[in-house]
Amino acid sequence: MKIACVLDRGFEDSEYEKPYNAFKEAGHEVTIIGHEAGKEITGSKGRVTTKTEKGIDEVGPDEFDALFIPGGSSPDHLRYNAKVNRFVAALMEAGKPTFAICHGPQLLIAADQYRDRTMTAWYTIQDDLKKMGARVVDEEVRVDRNLVTSRKPDDIPAFIRESLALMKEPAKTR
Repeated sequence: MKIACVLDRGFEDSEYEKPYNAFKEAGHEVTIIGHEAGKEITGSKGRVTTKTEKGIDEVGPDEFDALFIPGGSSPDHLRYNAKVNRFVAALMEAGKPTFAICHGPQLLIAADQYRDRTMTAWYTIQDDLKKMGARVVDEEVRVDRNLVTSRKPDDIPAFIRESLALMKEPAKTR
């Protein structure tokens, strides 16, 4: 599968790096998409640096089979961009597998893709989601149709397991 990873500075290092590596090892193609192409970005812990491969103006949702939204402050830096929000909304509305960890669901709020969903997130984002009317659970991982969500770095193994499992399912069963 071709996975779009929306990313900006301040991402949580392990929430990006571990799923990214697991997706690549499983044979998936992951493209890092940011506000602009070629921008070097560093994680919040300063251990991981990567570069955006495509800018949001260069891609369309039809080019990808899945969406990956790492946590940290990256989602907050991305959500002010209406093009990012439309991209996220289009992938979700098309029923494509979407993986959001920690603060990742901030982008789902900005893209208006939280209604009629059961999900989890970082504790402060759980509160935001509840106030918006989403069904929120405090679990290491939650799968709701095409959406996989997790709370924090400790949940990464379950997040990866369920994300990879969802990508193996035929689209009709989601």
